[in-house]
Amino acid sequence: MTTRPAPTGRPHALLRPDVATRVLDIRRLPPPADLAGLVDYFWYVGWDLESPHRQQVVPQPCVDLAVEAGGLWVHGVRRRPFVRVQSGRGHTLGTRFRAGGVRPFLSGPVSVLTDRMRPVPEVFGVDDAAVVRAVLDAHDPQVMVEATADFLRRLAPAPDPRVAEVAELMGAAEHDPGLHRAADLAGRAGLGLRSLERLFGEYVGVGPKWVIQRFRILDAAAAAHAGSDVDWADLARRLGFADQAHLVRAFSRVVGTPPAGYRLEVTGRRG
Repeated sequence: MTTRPAPTGRPHALLRPDVATRVLDIRRLPPPADLAGLVDYFWYVGWDLESPHRQQVVPQPCVDLAVEAGGLWVHGVRRRPFVRVQSGRGHTLGTRFRAGGVRPFLSGPVSVLTDRMRPVPEVFGVDDAAVVRAVLDAHDPQVMVEATADFLRRLAPAPDPRVAEVAELMGAAEHDPGLHRAADLAGRAGLGLRSLERLFGEYVGVGPKWVIQRFRILDAAAAAHAGSDVDWADLARRLGFADQAHLVRAFSRVVGTPPAGYRLEVTGRRG
C-alpha cells in the first residue's frame, strides 16, 4: 500500500478557531502520492447554518483552487485581509498547491495571479464543468478529492525541478522563526537577493520579504492560540521585530486587533 503524505499547512491561519470549528466542518486531506510534489493538501469546508458565519483567515503565501460560485477558481496569494461569509447549507473543496507547485500549470509567472481570483478556464484554458459538478454533487470529501486529482492529472504539467528548490526555501522561511531577513534566505539558497526575488516572483507570486514576515505573523498567531502565557516583548524580539510595538502594528494590520487583545478574545487569558 502506498503511504500518502500527511497534510501540512498552518492551522493557525484560521482565526478564532474555536468558533470556526463549532459551526464549520473543516478538514485537510492528503494528496495522492503522484501529485504530492505539486499539491500540499486538499481542504474541505462544509456548513449548515441558521445564520451567516463570517470567517477570517490570515492569507498565506500559497495558491489555491476552490470550487465556489458555480465554478472552479484560482486564488493567487492574497496580501490583504481575507474574510469569507458562509450562509445556508453547502460545501466546497479546495486544492492548496505546494510552494511553487502551481507554476508548472501556468504559461507565465505565478505573480500574475497575486491578489486576484480568476476562473480556471481563463487561467488553464480548459473546461471545468465536469469537475465542478463532481465536487458539488458529491457528499464524501474523498470523492471530491479524487475528482479534483483526476482533473489536475489531465492538465499534465511538465516536470519542473525548481519546484522542489522553491519548496525547500519556503520550508526554511516557514519553520525557522529565527529567519528574519530575505538576504539571509538568499544566502541559504546561494543566490543574490535580486535573483531570489525573481525566483519568488516566478514561483511563489510574492517576494521573500513578504513571505518571511507573513510566517512570523503566523508564529505570533500560534502563540496567541496557545494555552501558555506569552511575553510579547520577548516574542517580538525572537521573531525579528524591532520591538513589541512593531509586532503590534504588523499583527494588527493583518488580524485587525493587537496580539494580546486577540489572545484575550480567543482564550480568555491575558499575557
